[in-house]
Amino acid sequence: MKKIQLLIFLLVHFTMFSQNKNNIASYNYSAYGLIPVPFNEVILEDKFWKPRLITQVETLVPFALDKTINAQIALRQTGNFLSGINDNLPEPHAYQSSDLYKVMEGAAYLLFLEENPGLEKRMDDIIDLISSAQKKDGYLYVGHITGVSNGISNKIKDPTIFDTKPNEVDLAKNTMVWMMGDKPYSNVIHSHELYNMGHMYEGAIAYYQATGKDKWLKVAEKSAQHINKVFFEGDPNYNNGKPVNQAPGHQELELALTKLYRITGNEMYLNMAKKFLDIRGKTFIPNGERYNSPIYAQQHLPVTEQRKAVGHAVRATYLYSGMADVGGLFGISDYDKALKSIWNDIVDKKMSITGGLGAVQGIEGFGPDYVLPNKEAYNETCAAVGNVFFNFRMFLLTKDARYMDVAEISLLNNSLAGVNIEGNKFFYVNPLEADGTTEFNHGKAGRSAWFNTACCPSNIARLIPQVSGMMYSFSGDEIYLTFYGSNSSKIKLESGIVRIKQKSEYPFDGKVDLTISPNSSQKFKLKLRIPSWANSKQFVPGELYSYENKNYEKWQLSINGVQINAKTENGFVTIDRTWNVGDKVILDLPMNVRLNKTINKVKENKNRVAITRGPLVYVAEGIDNYGPVQEFYIEDMVDNNKIKIKKINTGILKNVVSIIFPAKKLNNKIEETFLKMIPYYAWNNRENSSMIVWIPFIKK
Repeated sequence: MKKIQLLIFLLVHFTMFSQNKNNIASYNYSAYGLIPVPFNEVILEDKFWKPRLITQVETLVPFALDKTINAQIALRQTGNFLSGINDNLPEPHAYQSSDLYKVMEGAAYLLFLEENPGLEKRMDDIIDLISSAQKKDGYLYVGHITGVSNGISNKIKDPTIFDTKPNEVDLAKNTMVWMMGDKPYSNVIHSHELYNMGHMYEGAIAYYQATGKDKWLKVAEKSAQHINKVFFEGDPNYNNGKPVNQAPGHQELELALTKLYRITGNEMYLNMAKKFLDIRGKTFIPNGERYNSPIYAQQHLPVTEQRKAVGHAVRATYLYSGMADVGGLFGISDYDKALKSIWNDIVDKKMSITGGLGAVQGIEGFGPDYVLPNKEAYNETCAAVGNVFFNFRMFLLTKDARYMDVAEISLLNNSLAGVNIEGNKFFYVNPLEADGTTEFNHGKAGRSAWFNTACCPSNIARLIPQVSGMMYSFSGDEIYLTFYGSNSSKIKLESGIVRIKQKSEYPFDGKVDLTISPNSSQKFKLKLRIPSWANSKQFVPGELYSYENKNYEKWQLSINGVQINAKTENGFVTIDRTWNVGDKVILDLPMNVRLNKTINKVKENKNRVAITRGPLVYVAEGIDNYGPVQEFYIEDMVDNNKIKIKKINTGILKNVVSIIFPAKKLNNKIEETFLKMIPYYAWNNRENSSMIVWIPFIKK
C-alpha cells in the first residue's frame, strides 16, 4: 500500500515545475548557437520517460548509493587520517570515488524535480565525508593522501603482464596501485586523479543548483584552484615545484571546468579547460602499446589536428564533448573542423546501428574502419552515454538535426539497454548477438547487479534525468523541438513567453500533437525535427546503414487542421507564422517496419538485415521464439500486411511494442514461422536467452 501511495505521490509531483533556488538556465550559453530549455522546466507526462524517472527515485539512485558504500568508507577513512584519528586505511583504488560522484550528480538532478528530505540528508552526510577528505591545499585523492598507493613501483609498464602472474585479487590491487603512481600526479595518464575531480565538480554544481547549498561547490573550487596552480604555475609541494603541464589520460575534467565556469563566472576555469585541451598531444605523448599507446587516450596528436576517432571510446567521447564546450565558448574554428571530421569518421565507419561505440574489446575502443562485430562487440554503455553528450553539444553549436538523430538512436538503444526496466541490473558491454550462455558482460551471460568498475550504472543514474533537457532549444525567435514525447514546457523568447504542450506515445507512435500558447499573439519560428529514420534512405546518418525496403509513408504536417507542405532544412521543418493561444500543430511520422543493410565493407553483416521501427532497433530473443534465434532467417522482402505490431499488456515489458515478423526457421527442415521481436533496449529483462540483431537474409 505504501508503495502505491509513493507512486501516486511521484506521478503527481513530477508534473510540477521546480521551485528550487537555482536554475540550470543560469549557465552561460551565449557563445552557442542554441540555448537548451533546462530539464527541470520540461515536465514529463509520458509513459516512456516519466516511469524511468520514478524508477530513478524509487530504485536506481538509492540502490547505486548503497553500492558505492566502499567509496564512502574510503572518504571517511581518509578524513580520519587527515584528522589524526586512528582508523583503517582505505583499499587502493584509482577511480571508485568517481562512481560515487556520478550517482550523486544523478541524485542532485532528482532533487531539482522534487523535494526529498531523506535523499538530501544522505547527500549532505556524504558531502561532509568529501570535505573531510580534502587536504588544506585542495588536493583530494584517497590513495596518495593516505599513502596506500606506495606498494608497487610505477616502473611496471603493464601490471596485467607478469613473469609469475599473481592471483586475481593481487592482480587487481597491483593494477590499481600502478594506475595511481607512487606519488601525486606522477602517472597522470592512468591515475584518474583529474577524472575523479571532474565528476566531483559536476556533482557539486548540480547539487548547488538543486539546493542552493554551496559546501560541496566550495570543495570543487578549492580543488580546481589547486590543480591550476600545480599543473600550470608550479607548486613547491608537487612535481618538484615545476608545472606538471600534462593532459589527463582519462578526459572528464575539461567538461566539468566549463560547467564550473558557467556557474561561477570565474574565467580561470574556462581557461584551464582550454589549456588541458591545447597541451594534449604536445607536452606528453606516451610511447608504448595497449594502455600505453599514443592513441589509447587520444594523445597521439594535438586536438586541432585529430581527424579520426581512435582509442578508448569513453575517453574519446568525453574529449570531443569537452572540445565542443570549449570551442563553443571560445569560438575556436579549429576545434570545429576536427570535431566534424571525427564525427564523420564515426558515423561512416565505426558506429553500431544501436548507436554503440567502441566495438573492440581489450582497449574498450575504436578498431579499424568497418570492424563492427556482433557477438564480440564491446560497445560500453558509458561510450553510448558519451555519444549522446557529444552529439547534443554538436547540435547546440550547429543547429543541425543530424547530430540529434545520432543522439536519439544512441540514447534509445545502446544507452537505455545499459539498465534493466526495474533499475537494478546493468550491462557494461552491449553486443548485437548472444547465445544465452557465453559470458560477455564482465563475467556474466546477462545483466549484473553491479561491477567492480561501476562507471556504467553511475552514468545511467545521471543521464536519464537529463533527457528532458534535450527536448527543446531556442535562439532569438526560434524554437527547436528535438525529442518527442508527452510533456509541457514554457520557453522565454525575445518576443515573449511561449507555452508548449506535447502529446505523443513516442518512440512507439510517431504522431505528435502540439498545442502552442504564447502569452499573446506572437510571431516566431517553430522548428520540428524530422528524424533520419523517417526518410526513404537510412535509419541513422552516415554511410554505414541504409534501408533495404525503400517504400514508406511520408510524414505529414498540419496546422489547426489544415495540412501543409513544407521542406526540411538541416533536418528541421520550419513553421514561421504569428501564433495565437491554443494553435494546434500535428506532426505524423509513420513508423514503418524497415529492413536495414550495412555497407559491404562491414563483413560481419554480409547477407544480414537489422529490423527497425521508428527510432528503435529490434531484436529477437530465444525466450519469445522457442529456441535459439540463430536458427531463423528472412527470405526476400516481406509484405507489410503480414507484419503484426502488438503492444505487450502484461509482465515486465508491459506497454512495450513488439513486432511479429514473417521468417523461416532452419532446424533439420525449413519451417514457415514468425519472429517475435522487441526493442533492443528491452532485451534480457526476463531471463538469459539467445539474442540477435543482424538476421540472415536471403534476397531472391
